[in-house]
Amino acid sequence: MLVAVSGGPDSTALLVALKEEGHDVAAAHYDHALQPASSAAAAHVARLCRQLGVELITERRDQPLGRGSMQAAARTLRYGFLERARAQTGAEVVALAHTADDAVEGAVLHLMRGCGLSGMRGMPAQRGVFVRPLLNVWRAEVADFLAGRGLAALEDPANSNRAFARVRVRHDLLPALERDRPGLTRRLHTAAVRAAALQASVEGLAAGQVEGGVVDRAQVASSPEPVAAELMRQLYVLAGGAQPSLSRSHLRSMLRLAQAGRGGRGVDLPGGLRLRIVGHSMEMVAAPSPSSLATPRLETRGCEGCSDPHASHVLPGLDLHLGYRSPGLRMRPAGGKGSRKLQDIFVDARVPREDRDRWPLVFSGESLAIVPGIAVDAAVACVPGTPSLHVTVSGMPMRRKAKRPVLESPDSPPGEPI
Repeated sequence: MLVAVSGGPDSTALLVALKEEGHDVAAAHYDHALQPASSAAAAHVARLCRQLGVELITERRDQPLGRGSMQAAARTLRYGFLERARAQTGAEVVALAHTADDAVEGAVLHLMRGCGLSGMRGMPAQRGVFVRPLLNVWRAEVADFLAGRGLAALEDPANSNRAFARVRVRHDLLPALERDRPGLTRRLHTAAVRAAALQASVEGLAAGQVEGGVVDRAQVASSPEPVAAELMRQLYVLAGGAQPSLSRSHLRSMLRLAQAGRGGRGVDLPGGLRLRIVGHSMEMVAAPSPSSLATPRLETRGCEGCSDPHASHVLPGLDLHLGYRSPGLRMRPAGGKGSRKLQDIFVDARVPREDRDRWPLVFSGESLAIVPGIAVDAAVACVPGTPSLHVTVSGMPMRRKAKRPVLESPDSPPGEPI
């Protein structure tokens, strides 16, 4: 177990308690280099770890803070360090020293901003590899624990800086509420514990519904809002999204996309991810980058009828050119039955709505000849193995693999192409 140790009372008590209980522990200290005395705090933690016989991993910030609030930027760097330290020590989990007081303060801050069930917890007892063993322990109990062992701890000057909202809640708002309603702090903690239990139930209901990186759109639309929001969070995390990153605005947009109707073109999310509709599913993909939107190029050459799966083979001598979707386009796909709308061909191929207008098409004169990677018109298609024009289009949008190839007849045996 890796313990994040700042040198303050809470993390000092957590490290000592886990060591006393016989856990195999290591410590990690991140020097944010935001205060003149930060190096003294690092030295204090080093002395404590030597006294306890605990391995210590340290790192000092050597890069500028990211954009946005200082606290959020420092948190990002700190958690990145803790992940690296965990890998270095081989620890299974990282223990954080947030207490019951921190949970109450977090819940109040979230309520002031407006939050749902997950925010009312204050903070989760576990998120991935990060665990918080002290969420039912009060700071007063921490102080008694340290005093009983004659241990000294540091006080972070930031904890008295009223420029931070959490400090104002801790030193101004909660004491004022407690004076008017004695015991209110503990009642808020009880409410946070109950909210955590309810959130765990919601997470359990959502678990297992996100399969293969997709979730059923109808399932999201028909689920109670807390469950639907959790489905969106789990889909985001499985795609590599960091927690916590999704705002209420993000979640509202994601849930709106699940409702009946066009659903929009998609929702761009933090971390370079995008939620989009593909058929009856919602999936998370990498947001398009300039390199992924390269100008498509048509390439043709004579061919004796090869088996290149990325090429289309059509009658020699055709004058082909690239174009894009326009109203009324139809074709008669080779191996299919009758003429079909391009829109229906895209739907069967599970081409996302947002990709259809930029999907390059190959025309012979005014007629649609090839939907690259999907279909070839029967009037220009060649019999496999005969001399033909070998056609490829580079710079194609990426798409999910269809459950059944479009050029496979519904009446054919599985795996037998037409």
